[in-house]
Amino acid sequence: MFILIFLFLLLNIPLLMSSITHPKCFWRMKQNNDKDGDLLIGCIFFLLRVQWPVEKDYFNHILNTLTPTENKFPLALTFSVDEVNRNPFLLPNMSLIFQWPEGGCKNMSKLNSFMPLSEEKQYAPPNYNCNQEITCIMMLTGPNWKTSVMIGTLLDPYRAQQILQLTYGPFHPILTDHEKFPYLYQMAPKDTALPLAMVSLMLHFKWNWIGLAISDSDQGTQFLSYLRTEMEINAVCFAFVSIIPVNMNLYMSRAEVYYNQIITSSANVVIIYGDPDSTLAVSFRMWESLGIQRIWVTTSQLDVTTSKRVSTVGSSHGTLAFAQHHSEISGFKTFVQTLNPLKYTDEYLARLGWMNFNCEVSASKCKTLKNFSFNASLQFLMGQTFDMAFSDDSYDIYNAVYTAAHAAHEMLLQRVDNGKVHGGNCLKLNSFLRKTHFTNPVGEKVNMNQRENLQAEYDIFQIWNFPNGFGLKVKIGEFSPYSPHGQQLHLYEDVIKWATGSKQMLPSVCSADCGPGLKKFLQEGIAACCFDCIPCPENEVSNETSVVLGIFVKHHDTPLVKANNRNLSYILLISLMFCFLCSFLFIGHPNSATCILQQITFGVVFTVSVSTVLAKTVTVLLAFIVTAPGRRMRFFMISRAPNYIIAICTLIQIILCAIWLLISPPFIDTDTHSEHGQIIIVCNKGSVTAFYCVLGYHGSLALGSFIVAFLARNLPHKFNEAKLLTFSMLLFCSVWVTFLPVYHSTKGKVMVVVEVFSILSSSAGLLGCIFFPKCYIILLRPERNSLQNLREKSSY
Repeated sequence: MFILIFLFLLLNIPLLMSSITHPKCFWRMKQNNDKDGDLLIGCIFFLLRVQWPVEKDYFNHILNTLTPTENKFPLALTFSVDEVNRNPFLLPNMSLIFQWPEGGCKNMSKLNSFMPLSEEKQYAPPNYNCNQEITCIMMLTGPNWKTSVMIGTLLDPYRAQQILQLTYGPFHPILTDHEKFPYLYQMAPKDTALPLAMVSLMLHFKWNWIGLAISDSDQGTQFLSYLRTEMEINAVCFAFVSIIPVNMNLYMSRAEVYYNQIITSSANVVIIYGDPDSTLAVSFRMWESLGIQRIWVTTSQLDVTTSKRVSTVGSSHGTLAFAQHHSEISGFKTFVQTLNPLKYTDEYLARLGWMNFNCEVSASKCKTLKNFSFNASLQFLMGQTFDMAFSDDSYDIYNAVYTAAHAAHEMLLQRVDNGKVHGGNCLKLNSFLRKTHFTNPVGEKVNMNQRENLQAEYDIFQIWNFPNGFGLKVKIGEFSPYSPHGQQLHLYEDVIKWATGSKQMLPSVCSADCGPGLKKFLQEGIAACCFDCIPCPENEVSNETSVVLGIFVKHHDTPLVKANNRNLSYILLISLMFCFLCSFLFIGHPNSATCILQQITFGVVFTVSVSTVLAKTVTVLLAFIVTAPGRRMRFFMISRAPNYIIAICTLIQIILCAIWLLISPPFIDTDTHSEHGQIIIVCNKGSVTAFYCVLGYHGSLALGSFIVAFLARNLPHKFNEAKLLTFSMLLFCSVWVTFLPVYHSTKGKVMVVVEVFSILSSSAGLLGCIFFPKCYIILLRPERNSLQNLREKSSY
């Protein structure tokens, strides 16, 4: 027996380990002499085809003249071009090279004179064909959209037909105008899912009071429109909206106003959206450097280290950044260091961008990331094995190079089939480029059809900036617009806890939720998220059942709601609502109608509730018993036989109540013995035997439900509610077993109080035991409400 247990645990070790999410971490080091916000406005590269082999050393004469800030994109381009050149299946007998304007990314004045219109004939080894002809040139422009627009308007009509433009950097709607830019393609996916991604994050952390700062531009206005729509749908409100002017002089005159707006607002979460070279980016770096204690939610383009900032993980909430999801490209650091080992040291590369490292080692050394000191962290990280991470813009460059190679390759194949090998104008190459689609070396699909351009998927990072330019970044989740509704956001709560010491973030709400017995009071002209809590009127109660029902209806497509027969859950919730309401029949001056309705409504409604519980338990049990093909009982699951339990059980109770009404129905009576000197008008139950038959029938259904649920309590399933049903029936039986002796020992008005208390407590027990744990998962632990989590749990 012990050997079998040991083997079982041994075989399940991989499953147990797979459920643990390992953190994905990055670090960087900014140069102390760099100016805060020293961002590149734009870099332009010319991608050319040559007919001789190109070694990676060919690019050193370009790279050695650049500063670290300028080296970021050329290094990514060099890596991508070299990878294509070493691919024997792309552009045989040809190679790719790149050139760029004199002066690097900062000097655009000589661009027009530098722009080549031919691929110059240079030395070529034997067996390579070399012809000089006017051909199509690929141009890579970015990361700022203004650079791409400037190039598109700078070219004359003749020259525009000799250049195809591929942009790297964030997707921008202006560049989608095919009349103005007929030969321009954006490598970045559309950002239309970003507002939904941000709102999903707010809902997860229960933030409903949000500040927003955007640039005063068409893109900022469009983002505001999309974000406002998503927030209104999900009952999230703006605390303030700051629209930052793009003109620097106008911005400087209002800078203090924008600063005070953030400082005085009660919102702890502020969204920042705009271009990385805008006045908004200047504001954001200033707000961060001043140590304003807010949770900043932004995009990876605005993720800039400020050397003036002094913060620690424990004292700062950090920045939550949404970055374009892409797989990690390995070997980048090794490639760069083989170009020039003396120049490209680890410290040098850490100033160019993020370095990824193994979090598992650091996680084992400290319980939480905030226990890391700056000196210890840097010393530890420099001793670890790490690789350079591709930024969003670098990944766009990587895909652009492969796109150009695939399009040129397809065009050359067609020309070979037609008996021609050389040349190819832009119109021809453009027709191939428009239809290019492939899977890149890291396994992700690239499709250049603008109409089929997919929406972006996002990785969510939490970022901290430390003194001396040291930065740390941890991936805490991801968002996919292609996942089912309610499962698009997936956060790694264990990673969040390891990084911050808590799974919860700083709250950002205008008003806290009202508790039981209180209701919301909205003031005219105030946002819906801001309200006062006032007591319910004397003749009203707060209905928690309708709230639970609303939650289930809203999340009706999630696995948790669907796993245990969604329709039965709705029936149970509605019947419980009537169970609570039937207690009002016992309040007030009795009459013939209320005396009859008290008992009949109580008997029928409770029968529906308990028989629904019985149907749910039978459904759970049959789902696991009837699994082998050919079993006769399989018919009961296919025909949804458990659903008929409610109708049959309720019909029996209705027959019992009908007999009660025919033999001896309840009537108005007077009680002259309970209180001396007073005559109390009460409802006499008529036939006491019929009353106990109704109660006994409830008890038999509850006992049957308890037995079936107890048998199914240990069946393997993530959302197996048999344990919840077992406890609910145990509580239900306990209430009504206790009711009998207490009811017999009381008289007069106290008997009514005891019966009402039993009705309310048993109804609350069913509601709390069965539905409150599910509401906890739906509202507070949505990552557990997924098919993936269901499969992992079911496989144990």
